Amino acid sequence: MFMHALFKNRAEAGRMLADRLKGNTAHDAVVLALPRGGVPVGAEIARALGLELDVMPVRKLGVPGQRELAMGAIAPGGAQFVDREIMHSAHVSHAAFEKVLEEERVELARRETHYREHRPPASVEGRTVILVDDGMATGATMRAALSALRQRNPAHVIVALPVAPSGAESELTDLADEFVCIAQPALFFSVGQHYDEFDQTSDEEVRRLLVDANERMSDS
Repeated sequence: MFMHALFKNRAEAGRMLADRLKGNTAHDAVVLALPRGGVPVGAEIARALGLELDVMPVRKLGVPGQRELAMGAIAPGGAQFVDREIMHSAHVSHAAFEKVLEEERVELARRETHYREHRPPASVEGRTVILVDDGMATGATMRAALSALRQRNPAHVIVALPVAPSGAESELTDLADEFVCIAQPALFFSVGQHYDEFDQTSDEEVRRLLVDANERMSDS
């Protein structure tokens, strides 16, 4: 069955989310975006609401041979989410899991350093945090990000997504205070199906958007 895309691109999705969030966030809130695809979405929210933007680095743990299928995810501070059911159904051994885990830990550290360019992470303690991605499928990366974020003692956490499967909110209620999502279609196969343009976001674009946001806040 043919389905119309919900969003032209990530920037449009971010502007639509910003409209949903207006009047519902503290003036000192901070936007944390999951790289890479969540950063163009988060940049539009931060720009529209006049908020600080930073990344929440997170890495999916893909099943060997099916790397798009998440058997878990990791985030800074040792936060880790593992989907034991996926591991079991995909027959992933402990050794194979540990190999993927080590590879992704290295990549997580590289990206965190690369994206921030020696800028310290945004302070979130006691603040409202808007945690953003370009969509949610299995929820593995979002749960890892939320676990890492909770270690930093935010006052209030809002998960903001353009699109997610029906019922996604119930998977995050133990970690998020609010869940803002534009659409939760019953037929959900992938995040990309809901965008007209869903090219991979580059590391360079992530860095540029973070620099632009930092300069905007410095000038305000």
